[in-house]
Amino acid sequence: MKFIDEWFAAIKTCFAKYIDISGRAKRAEYWYWFLFVVVVLVILAPMPTLYSLFSLAVIAPNITVGIRRLHDIGRSGTWMLISLIPIVGWLVLLYWFVQPSAQGQNEYDVSS
Repeated sequence: MKFIDEWFAAIKTCFAKYIDISGRAKRAEYWYWFLFVVVVLVILAPMPTLYSLFSLAVIAPNITVGIRRLHDIGRSGTWMLISLIPIVGWLVLLYWFVQPSAQGQNEYDVSS
């Protein structure tokens, strides 16, 4: 199934690039990762210790995939700091995260 394959690919990529902020993360990669984190947190909700450990374990990948997603739309990863502004910052990031990828290459493309 395409959905499952893409979902696992996104999870694998986000864990493989645990602290790598270079490059770009397509919209699907970001949202599949987000879905994975939400599903696991819902499952772990009745187990506070595991919930806390998982939450700590995904802080770095959450930040780095967000930065790579911003790179994909042509914005600097520094814009992630806007999330420190409650509600307004989160809404701005949400708006940017649902935007389609920038066409062509941009300054954040990694040459292989």
